[in-house]
Amino acid sequence: MSSLPIVPIAPPAPTVQPSPLGTPDRPSAVSRFRRIPGARHARRVLCLLPLLLIGVWAADNWQVLHDGARQLTTADPGWLAIGGAFTLLCWVSAAFARQGAIPERLPPGLLLASQFAAGAANNVLPAGLGAHAVTLRFLTGRGIPLARATASLALYSLVKPVAKLLLILALLATFPTSLATADLLPDQGTLLPIVVGVVATVIVVTLVLALVRPLRRPLLEGLRTALTDARRLHTRPVRVAALWGGAAGFSLCQAAVLASVGASLGLPIAWPDVVFAYLAASAAVGAVPAPAGIGPVDAALVFTLAAMGAPMSLAAATVVGFRVLTVWLPLLPGALVLSMLVRAKVL
Repeated sequence: MSSLPIVPIAPPAPTVQPSPLGTPDRPSAVSRFRRIPGARHARRVLCLLPLLLIGVWAADNWQVLHDGARQLTTADPGWLAIGGAFTLLCWVSAAFARQGAIPERLPPGLLLASQFAAGAANNVLPAGLGAHAVTLRFLTGRGIPLARATASLALYSLVKPVAKLLLILALLATFPTSLATADLLPDQGTLLPIVVGVVATVIVVTLVLALVRPLRRPLLEGLRTALTDARRLHTRPVRVAALWGGAAGFSLCQAAVLASVGASLGLPIAWPDVVFAYLAASAAVGAVPAPAGIGPVDAALVFTLAAMGAPMSLAAATVVGFRVLTVWLPLLPGALVLSMLVRAKVL
């Protein structure tokens, strides 16, 4: 009986795997953007845009800048150098707080550079939008999902005022009789509008969530992500120390800059009073949407220092010098760093 010849069976032809769901075979958004005429020059325009905005802002505030520089010519350079050192520590504190608001480890050098650049952007856009936009782009560029990056910004924005309030309470507990707070504490007529405003805000947010359905789901998902990350972060002592320590350190360093400038000009107010004046003024009007708080915070600082016994002209000169160190001098270097980070595709 003859056996049939064994014919080898060819392996099946490879099948083309379908593209995963949500990733169809089509050009990406980046490649489509590059095909737009003139798109390759957009990055160069973005690199120069911060410098242009800074130039417009400086031209609009030239007289204030000139008066502040003239006042600082009579100041003690040693105290001004100390104020400059505290200004540098402000960005270090901000970098610590940003790292503490995200579980992933971020590159320290790039994080510090991004916060220096964020400071320049924050001086152009109101209500902290510039700093948040730069930080959001930095986090997403490091591979952080957009929802979690946004949640970290929300946590950072929440911790800052709470840390400032805790510092105010700590000062009041440490110096219960020496702080010149008699004319600064709000009375019943001032507290009532604040309470009404807080209650009205809660009611409006509740009504929006209940009635506007398209906003309900993304807001609730963002809140759920923020709460999950906040619980996760607060189980890690290193992140807790970075978040709360950085937030408190930023406010203390800013107050120390103000006190250093006041000491250089001979401001007749003790350091604890100056620190309390900064914390109280920035907490009271810091939420007003102005670039870097310039304007409302300045007026509140002048009023607070004058209420503590400083001559009005000397209080104004101290606040102007404070702005020179914290805003005007770092403005151009910060804009250059921002342009360099955009050009290097870090942002």
